[in-house]
Amino acid sequence: MPRKNKPVPIQTQLKIPTLKITSLGGRGDGIGEVDGKKVFVPFALPGETVRALVSGNRAVVEDVLEPSPDRIDALCRHFTHCGGCALQHLGGDSYRIWKKGIVETALANRGLEDSVENLIDAHGIGRRRVTVHVRFSKGEIKAGFMQARSHDLLDIDVCPVLAPDLERAFDTARCLAAPFQAKGEGLDVQITATQSGLDCDIRFTGKTVEPDLDTRMDLADIATDRDLARVTVQGEIIVERRPPALSIGAGRVVPPPGGFLQATLAGEQTLAGLVLEYAGDAKKVADLFCGIGPFALRLADKASVLAADADEAQIAALANAVRYCQGLKPVTAEVRDLFRNPFRSDELNGFDCVVFDPPRAGAEAQVREIAATNIPAVIAVSCDPVSFARDAEILMKSGYRLERVTPIDQFKYTAHVEIVAVFQRG
Repeated sequence: MPRKNKPVPIQTQLKIPTLKITSLGGRGDGIGEVDGKKVFVPFALPGETVRALVSGNRAVVEDVLEPSPDRIDALCRHFTHCGGCALQHLGGDSYRIWKKGIVETALANRGLEDSVENLIDAHGIGRRRVTVHVRFSKGEIKAGFMQARSHDLLDIDVCPVLAPDLERAFDTARCLAAPFQAKGEGLDVQITATQSGLDCDIRFTGKTVEPDLDTRMDLADIATDRDLARVTVQGEIIVERRPPALSIGAGRVVPPPGGFLQATLAGEQTLAGLVLEYAGDAKKVADLFCGIGPFALRLADKASVLAADADEAQIAALANAVRYCQGLKPVTAEVRDLFRNPFRSDELNGFDCVVFDPPRAGAEAQVREIAATNIPAVIAVSCDPVSFARDAEILMKSGYRLERVTPIDQFKYTAHVEIVAVFQRG
């Protein structure tokens, strides 16, 4: 059942005897109506009747009077307290339809009515990377995630959506934070499960603390005791007992400290599989916003690839992996800020296919240049349906046809959804 949320100020509360939930919002909140106005009700489901405290356009469920047949038991005891998951209580087809609907709504808001394929579950064995927040309070080291709609930390020991290799992630974060406890600064520890062990990058939330010799020695001891592959502070390598390596296609990549990586291995493989399928027999491909090369290293099995990204460290990691690969077609890895300096249309003409996988903001400047080309196939990979829909509209207005849109569920139980889409010229 939903938690007893922190009460809103008493003068703004309105106790509603019964509130009917009619739909599910884009962030996973139930939606009801009070006095003709929408009210968003976290952890309530369509069809349910609830008793709630309403404040403005938000409500806190006090009791579920008539539960939905789609309501299931959450798999985590921290659900409704932790700010990570929004929908562990929604089961079966209703969950998949809701998540697919996020993409459909984003396209419809742009007047694009193209059919969206069924959601692909790419959670796999769980997330292989996690950022653990660490705070120091009254002599204790607390580690976990932020509470739902709060700046307070929820101290936890286990998270069921993480991959088995991250089972001890929170305890590891506490150990790595201990040498900094006297400084009193909060920090975040990004922990990534690699094939050679855990890669841990410590970042400060406030003033940066330069680790002294004793701190460095303590961190090295912790790395040995816990068999960590690498420990870095603000990107600086403190100890590397083994390079934290990942197999990507025929390549072996050592990502930079704190570098971007798809959240699940199944997610990376699913995205890459669709990119390869949509690229077909293309012989010359541009992979834009390429990161460490999850697409480029696989595409290069059959096509020459231009791979570009603004992150110099990620491009260096990709280039190093290519250097030791055998049997690949040529891969050119280039550092380029594609927001400020996108590839011009005349630079791209001549490619058989372009792949772009930008951050959440999308790739408007680069997409406008792509739209002015004669490239036969364009593959868009996105983690934000709204920016994807905007970029899709630009391509379609220039004559591209949206052939397929596939949503991928890599961040299970959240409102995040990945997209792979292919556009054809003509």
